[in-house]
Amino acid sequence: MSDEYGAPERREGILAAIGRGLRSAVLPVFFIAACGYFVWHAVHGERGLIASEQRLQLLADARQDLDRARAELESWERRVQGMRGDRLDRDQLDERARQLLNFVGKEELVIPYGPDRRLF
Repeated sequence: MSDEYGAPERREGILAAIGRGLRSAVLPVFFIAACGYFVWHAVHGERGLIASEQRLQLLADARQDLDRARAELESWERRVQGMRGDRLDRDQLDERARQLLNFVGKEELVIPYGPDRRLF
């Protein structure tokens, strides 16, 4: 059932070639899509590269906080050691007593601190 030029046969041949081409392209397209999926999640996922950088930054911030807390602890421990009975630091005791009792000698100079700069 073709005319003298063979148009229907040629049409069936073209459709068959397109079908073969699509069938042969399915596997590579699926593979590329699967690779893209895994690459995307390796970069942007919950355990990806970006999340890893964020966790490292959080860890660095936490270490800085820990160092500041340790420095403050050491400062307080030195002050407490100065207040112990066996080794009483008289200057520190005098300073604290004067601050609590609001007592000043006649020849002493008083420099007031602001409310945000407390000694204790």
